[in-house]
Amino acid sequence: MIQLTVNGKTENLDVSPDMPLLWAIRDTLGLTGTKFGCGVAQCGACVVHLDGEAVRSCVTKMSRAKGKNVVTIEGLSKDNDHPAQKAWQEIDVPQCGYCHSGQIMSAAVLLRENPNPTDQDIDDAMAGNICRCGTYPRIRKAIHLASQMQEKNKI
Repeated sequence: MIQLTVNGKTENLDVSPDMPLLWAIRDTLGLTGTKFGCGVAQCGACVVHLDGEAVRSCVTKMSRAKGKNVVTIEGLSKDNDHPAQKAWQEIDVPQCGYCHSGQIMSAAVLLRENPNPTDQDIDDAMAGNICRCGTYPRIRKAIHLASQMQEKNKI
């Protein structure tokens, strides 16, 4: 049994320590917002937060997640009201939408670590997230908007 906390709920999973976290999230827990893209940590579709760090769940073994806190796109906010989620909707970022849970999870960590990122900061932080539809300009615009939303909510 491997115990971890997923989206605030303690889970005891009877899975192999070598199983990728992605499959435990999707197949064992049924949380399908986290996507499988490449399986080799190159595309970013599978990004989740592991103790606050953005990780590629397709290559993160359950042994690494043991005892830790995992946040998936389903647990990022209660009502899809995280600034990144709201900005993604307002800017209408997705085209096909497949990569965007990973994009949003990466953006959320960026905004927590750097509340007012420059274009270069965004490009650097998001470089590992691939969008086959090429919505990168809208992603950058949404991250800037999310930054403004965060700042406004602090007042």
